[in-house]
Amino acid sequence: MGVSADHVATLEAFAKLNSITHPLLADFRREMLPKYDAMVTDEKSPIYRYAKRAYFILDRQGIVRWMKIQENALDLLKPDEILRALKESGAS
Repeated sequence: MGVSADHVATLEAFAKLNSITHPLLADFRREMLPKYDAMVTDEKSPIYRYAKRAYFILDRQGIVRWMKIQENALDLLKPDEILRALKESGAS
């Protein structure tokens, strides 16, 4: 599943445009992002309250088994990096 700081209507349009069928959750109010250190919290930063690019692998009990948080939201992991992390985490 994916989580975004965008509004639910934006996510619905994005999913439709890109034929995405897995769940996309909206954290528009920024309630979850800071709990996972996935949001810029420095009030002096020009991107204060912006979401960071973050990847998490959780097991079936909801325990975080792997995470990678990018400081630059434009830095994307390659799919093979995520698949390797999934294998190594044992959460599959």
